[in-house]
This record gives sequence, C-alpha cells and structure tokens, in this order.
Amino acid sequence: MSTALHLAKPEDLAKLMPLVMAFHTELALASEESALENALIPLLEGSPYGAVYLMGPARAPIGYVTLTFGWSIEFGGMDAFVDEIYIRPGVRGRGMALDALISLRSMLKSAGVKAIHLEVAREDQRAQRLYGRAHFKLREQFSLMSLKL
Repeated sequence: MSTALHLAKPEDLAKLMPLVMAFHTELALASEESALENALIPLLEGSPYGAVYLMGPARAPIGYVTLTFGWSIEFGGMDAFVDEIYIRPGVRGRGMALDALISLRSMLKSAGVKAIHLEVAREDQRAQRLYGRAHFKLREQFSLMSLKL
C-alpha cells in the first residue's frame, strides 16, 4: 500500500481543520479552534519550523501528520518531531499510518534530518506496536517533560 502524502498549503486549511479538531476531541485535548488555526497557518505558509502533510486523496484527505524541526547535538544535527498524526477512525487498521511514517522517514533522511521523535502514551500498546513497526524505539532512560509558557 502507498499512502499518498501531500504537503498542506494555506488553501488546505478548510480540509485540515476538521481532522485536527477530531484528533484533539478524541484525545480530550482542550483546544480552541482559533488557537489551532493560528498554530497551523505558519506551517501551511512554509515556515521552516515544521510542515503538515495530508494523507490520502488531496480532495478528501483521511488524515494528517504534523512535523516540527529542531536541532540535536546528541543526534548530530537537524531532527524532526512527529507532533501529531491522525487517521479517521473508519479507515484505521489498514497500514496507512505505517506507510506514511515510512515515507516520511525516507523523505526526511534525504533532506538531511538525523532523527525523528514522537510522543506516545505509555499505556497505548497499539500505538507503540505501530511505531515499533516503523522502527521507532522507546527510550526507557528518558521521559519527555514539558513546561507550557
């Protein structure tokens, strides 16, 4: 299977927002639509700090993945963080998320990115298996910590 990935642009915001809202609702994240739009618009406009890819048909995407970029001394250069990945519930379990992650790995490696990170709930065994099939590994000695500003 090959899940098409399309770099999202400003004109894709209307297709992207229902997916983002569904993801945030599913995870019970307290997110205001306007705040989400304000976070997405720079990425859609080509910000060097990240990118959003729509998955599936460009006219009717079935999901999205958001990447952000940083720099890692440990990994030797630019790294990427899968900030969000979402596929509509009705089409999950068909290998599309795995296919998208593998495609992103190839694209990012060819662009010089040295590592890709993502966050997964410790109790979410299904997601951990998916990410494991995409060759992500838990870093047992580290935990992600955050400080909201």
